[in-house]
Amino acid sequence: MAGKVLWHLSMSLDGFVDAREPRMAWLGDVTGPPGVAEAYSSQLGAVLGGRNGHDAYPDAMPYGDWVGPVFILTHHPEDARPQEHITFLSCDVGEALRIAVEAADGKNVEVYSADPSTSSGHRIGRQLLERGLIDQIDLHVAPVLLGDGIRLYDNPGGDPIRLHNLIGEDPHLEVDLRYSPVCS
Repeated sequence: MAGKVLWHLSMSLDGFVDAREPRMAWLGDVTGPPGVAEAYSSQLGAVLGGRNGHDAYPDAMPYGDWVGPVFILTHHPEDARPQEHITFLSCDVGEALRIAVEAADGKNVEVYSADPSTSSGHRIGRQLLERGLIDQIDLHVAPVLLGDGIRLYDNPGGDPIRLHNLIGEDPHLEVDLRYSPVCS
């Protein structure tokens, strides 16, 4: 069975995947459904991410104790701090994905791309999505409004990308969420 290329992230209700200055503290008291981390980590074969996100969290590994190949796409691999299990790549995003898929050995490749726009104005997730190389987008919507930060997907002036809901019978069905503000 061939693995999937997943764009897998937690996101605030207002569409941000990280605060303006990368700090995931906003997720500190948010909990996911039981067993989610174990399910994803058991199918995870490799990770593809960007340099900005890596530099913001240089010692973080997905799911805490998961160990496997991590590929960080960067324009400057020469100034990266060498780390076990991490390979810095300087190539086209499609080639980087090919390398990660090969290393995943039939398991999933997770794309971690919460990086702010680089000088070229592109993010890894957006580039892969536009090339049709993302199989599935898995989002965990956290019960918080950040108001500012790094959006999951920014493409001003671009065409909408339609998605199919993979949960339920109708692929065009919108998802309903209901929250109430917590008064401090």
